[in-house]
Amino acid sequence: MKFLVPEQIETERLLLRQFKDSDWSDLHHYYSSEQATKYTVRRVFSEGDTWRAMSSMLGHWVLRGYGPYALEEKETGTVIGISGFWYPNDWPEPEIKWALCPDYWGQGYASEAAKAVQQVGLEYLPETPLISFIHSENKPSIALAKAVGAVLEEEVNFRDARWHIYRHPQSGRGRV
Repeated sequence: MKFLVPEQIETERLLLRQFKDSDWSDLHHYYSSEQATKYTVRRVFSEGDTWRAMSSMLGHWVLRGYGPYALEEKETGTVIGISGFWYPNDWPEPEIKWALCPDYWGQGYASEAAKAVQQVGLEYLPETPLISFIHSENKPSIALAKAVGAVLEEEVNFRDARWHIYRHPQSGRGRV
């Protein structure tokens, strides 16, 4: 299958790539953390839930032609989180998403990944407006969105909570 964006991106410290079956156990460090999932999936996942979430992200590539990347730390080969393109059928618009295992917070990995995904979006999806859809109380993600140049566009009700739509710069006008 031909995808709309590269299947792999490299940054200084990260390899952003499609998920593979063995990634679920590293990814479970994120999904099993109440602190990490408080504003995203809003609950702790079982191991089976994590595997299904990872499978959903991989399937997103097949259905949309783009999707979330596994964030593999180059030095250790450990999957430390997720970043990439995300557009479930109930989302307002295509998104640049990010999520990190708590042990890697505050080290610049999320911004490194988000900037790389922004560049891929500008190059390969120039006609696709990209947002980040962030729970209104998720202060770290709001700060990251602002740090990578996204601007608050509006606040909406979604799944019994208030969410912010942050618009990424130079993202075009059309849709994929």
